[in-house]
Amino acid sequence: MLTDNTAVVTGGASGNGRAIAETFADHGASIVVADVRADPRQGGPPTHELIRERGGKAVFAECNVADYEDCAAAVEAAEEFGGVDVMVNNAGIVGPQEPLVELDLEEYQELMDINLRGVFHGSKAAALRMLERGNGGSIINMSSVAGINGYGGITPYSAAKGGVRLFSYALASELGPDGIRVNAVHPGVIETAMTIEDSPTVGTEEGEQLKQTIPLRRFGQPEDVADVCLFLASELSSYVTAESIIVDGGELNSV
Repeated sequence: MLTDNTAVVTGGASGNGRAIAETFADHGASIVVADVRADPRQGGPPTHELIRERGGKAVFAECNVADYEDCAAAVEAAEEFGGVDVMVNNAGIVGPQEPLVELDLEEYQELMDINLRGVFHGSKAAALRMLERGNGGSIINMSSVAGINGYGGITPYSAAKGGVRLFSYALASELGPDGIRVNAVHPGVIETAMTIEDSPTVGTEEGEQLKQTIPLRRFGQPEDVADVCLFLASELSSYVTAESIIVDGGELNSV
């Protein structure tokens, strides 16, 4: 489905990003794994090495998405394989989890720099190259169910992810005439280090109660997110842009 395509995946070392990179590679894409660290949080070989071991093409680019030059360098690294066709702005953090009145401004700014500004950086770097090449492309921005329904206690996270959603719609209008599609993905609770360690839900009593409210009665796996991204990256979604796809097992629908 992605033969002769090159994808840049930010946050590609771990969690959803790792699954996205692996899935894309399994379908023929060359991959630039862009992350602040090469070693996956869940253990195992670095994503780019794993892809190579399976016969695929991949490189690692050290990238802090809060720095535009890092994002531009990651997109430049895709030139080794012919240039970027797909940009997945996946990198993100949970950030502060406390009431607004107790929120530290520096923590707030760090979250916004990574979760929202980082999407801007990655999108701009990729769009510039896609426009130069003139072959269209696909930009996939990782939002969250929190970007649709705001949640108390994670106000900055909700704000950033909501910003990603509207940013994606606006950018889709700008880039559509040049054949570049822009879409947002909204995961619910996915079993990654973020929901196990950073914001413990999976494996907790509260998490088990939440699971029983989800129509599919399970939490998502990174592969569930990766498969949706595969659809948005491929020609199967050639007439899909300015769209949100929710990957939450029906959680929002049952609220």
